[in-house]
Parts: sequence; C-alpha cells; structure tokens
Amino acid sequence: MFLSLRLSSHFLTVHRQTLNNSPFLIPFPRNCSIFSRRNPRTRAFCTKSLEQLHQDTFPLSGLEDALLGYITGKKKATELAHLIWQRIVQKGDNVVDATCGNGYDTLALLKMVADDTGKGRVYGMDIQNCALTNTSSLLDESVKSNEREIVELFHLCHSRMEEVIPEGIYLRLVVFNLGYLPGGDKAIITVPEKTSRALESACRLMGPGGLISVMVYVGHPGGREEYETIQDFASGLPAESWVCCKFEMLNRPLAPVLVLLFKK
Repeated sequence: MFLSLRLSSHFLTVHRQTLNNSPFLIPFPRNCSIFSRRNPRTRAFCTKSLEQLHQDTFPLSGLEDALLGYITGKKKATELAHLIWQRIVQKGDNVVDATCGNGYDTLALLKMVADDTGKGRVYGMDIQNCALTNTSSLLDESVKSNEREIVELFHLCHSRMEEVIPEGIYLRLVVFNLGYLPGGDKAIITVPEKTSRALESACRLMGPGGLISVMVYVGHPGGREEYETIQDFASGLPAESWVCCKFEMLNRPLAPVLVLLFKK
C-alpha cells in the first residue's frame, strides 16, 4: 500500500493507492501548512497528526532500523523477530512459545507481557524434558518469582496446543522456533505433519491483530520439507483475514527463514 498526501484548508486528504483509491480525511486547522514555520502551535498540531497517521496506518512503524540491520546483515533473523514481537504484544496479553528450546524466546515473551496485574500468560511447550528443564532454570535465574508465576510449561507437542489454552482465551502471539534443540539431540526435530497441525491450532486460537511467527531452519535433514509445508500453509490462508510474508536471504540458502502470519 502506498499513500499520497494533499493538504487543504480544513483537511489532510490521504489517498490509499489501492484498487478503489478511496481517500480518508484528517481534520486540520484552517490555513494549516505542514511546512509552515510561522505558527508553532499549528506546526505542532500538524506534526502530531502526521505522527498519529503514521502509527495508525503502519502498525509496525519504528522497525526501520531493524529491517535495515537485517538487510545489511547486521541483525540476525531472530533479532528481527523479537523486535517485531515487541510491536505486536502488549502487557497482559496471552502468548505461546510453541517450541521452548533453551528458553530464550520464553523469557523474551515473559518480559513483553508481564505487568503488575499478573493478567498476562505465557504458555510454553516442548516434547523434550531437557528443553523444559533448561527453560525453567533460565526463568528462575532471570526474573522475579511473581513474574515467573505467569509462565506455564507443558511437556507436550506443539500440535496439541489447544489442549492447554483455556476456553475463551485468544492469543496475541504464537512463536515457533523449528528444527532441533541447540545443544541437544539433533535426531529429534520438528516435523511437517505436526507443525502443520500446530499452525492450524494457532490460527483458531489467534485473536484479531495477532501474529504467528515461525523461524524455519532449512540446513538440517527435513528442514527444507518443513519449510515448504509452512509456505503452502501460509499461501492457503485467506487474504481477507490474513497477511503472510517471509524474510529470506536469497544468496545464503542455509540461513533461517522468518515467516510471519498476521491476522487482521
């Protein structure tokens, strides 16, 4: 989507370059000029209105530096993912770490949702006991006990996600870090069939404005097949209710791929 701006005496007209090219209006004071330096009060009003427009139109605004860092190779896909999560998740939200691993994503999610109310929840799951042990140890040494209490860990495959999410709870974010456990048994990996079922569950549990974030590792046996399954799944979601994209290094075929599924 592209925007063009035109200023009149009463309104800032914003044209969305879409199929219907329909404009919408933002009220401005009479004789307001974005480039005017004569009236500081008017200039401040215009600046604030434009900033609000930017935030409302582009909910992920503020990620420009992170995206540039990824494009120039200065930021890893995992760093980009965490920065995107921070723009989606709010205090008190319900989120899922579908593959806890060593707990670093779980810890990051906890810091995003924790507040004084204790309403937020992080549901973490993994099929390996050692992964849950590592995650639990990391949380115990990194956060206060009252924050630790809002994390629930389950020895469970991510394909059974719906079994642990209470009825009536909608999720803001579900994250997958696929492949094998770093430092663990490389023969134990996520597989396309169960990951596909987990994505279906995540879609059913996701609330409007929520995100499914999938980090796919293609360099190990089975990784490429799982990646193709995820691409097929994302491509089949209806465009009226989902926005799906990916971040992929074309000249680094073994680099991880970040796939994002955003529910409108």
